[in-house]
Amino acid sequence: MPLVEFAPLRIPLHRRLETAAVALYYYSFFFGALIGTLIILGLFFTSYYPIAILYLSWAYLIDGRTPDHGGRRSNFVRRLRVWKYFRDYFPIKLIKTEELEPSKNYIFGYHPHGILCSGAFCNFATEATDFSGIFPGITPHLLPLMALFKPPLFRDYIMSSGMCNVTRESCEYILTEKGPGNSVVIVVGGAEEAFDAHPGTYTLILKPRKGFIKLALRTGASLVPVFAFGENDLFNQVSNPRGSRLRDIQLKIQKKVAFAPVLFHGRGIFQYTFGLLPHRKPVNVVVGAPIPVTKVEKPTPEQLDDLHATYTEKLKQLFEDNKAKYGVPESTELIIY
Repeated sequence: MPLVEFAPLRIPLHRRLETAAVALYYYSFFFGALIGTLIILGLFFTSYYPIAILYLSWAYLIDGRTPDHGGRRSNFVRRLRVWKYFRDYFPIKLIKTEELEPSKNYIFGYHPHGILCSGAFCNFATEATDFSGIFPGITPHLLPLMALFKPPLFRDYIMSSGMCNVTRESCEYILTEKGPGNSVVIVVGGAEEAFDAHPGTYTLILKPRKGFIKLALRTGASLVPVFAFGENDLFNQVSNPRGSRLRDIQLKIQKKVAFAPVLFHGRGIFQYTFGLLPHRKPVNVVVGAPIPVTKVEKPTPEQLDDLHATYTEKLKQLFEDNKAKYGVPESTELIIY
């Protein structure tokens, strides 16, 4: 067995295009913020420095609140052919279990986080799986980390896919000011959940996550549990069990910088042994039935707990009803912290 397993020289063109599309997504998120910053800084050392000054003035003085006010989605970018190659690499599928009424607003709770939310991006930030055709009248806004909207140029790149800030102001604006059918997609477990993204595991951080529950009550938006089978199988991660020294260090860093310092590896572009690209494993994203929510301006702790318990049970049921269909052993249980 060779130390490095190289990809065959003769590979169908569509597979090469799929790998290129996945590299574009992952490398843009790994290095996009740095590249955007370097481009702007580089302009200051050329005769084009006025462009950098104008852009920075516009982006942070005039356009600074756009990520909190519905973003700036581009249907052209969302429908680019490259995202279909991205979809087919794994492949990623969007599975509907029940119709969603376009006269209502929704909060999609996405589980699990995985390493970089590939299923969430493909299904909710692009049209590669025909979201608008499967759920007509529903406009999703994927909400990543707030820090991603800080770097120049990169902020505009991710907003073009419909992404917005995950702040309270942003969520309430989308759910109350943009009209019916506008919905948010929240990766409930957050960056911390990435530490549990090991192949074959189904561990979620949900018990302390009640912000999205409060948001639902304050806006009256229905809650929709979403489970991505296969999201955790895309990368290998260094063993970091709860309570280990490595996990403690990772958590301390994550609390200071917001990002999760996950030690992972997948495959490379021209070989299958190591690298920053995911393995070709299917990701099946199952959208559950909506949970109706009655609007409450000032929800009580009891109301928060009751709705949180209902959501948790519906999510568990969604997992149990679908796990056998997507290769999860019947004996496997969903672990919730």
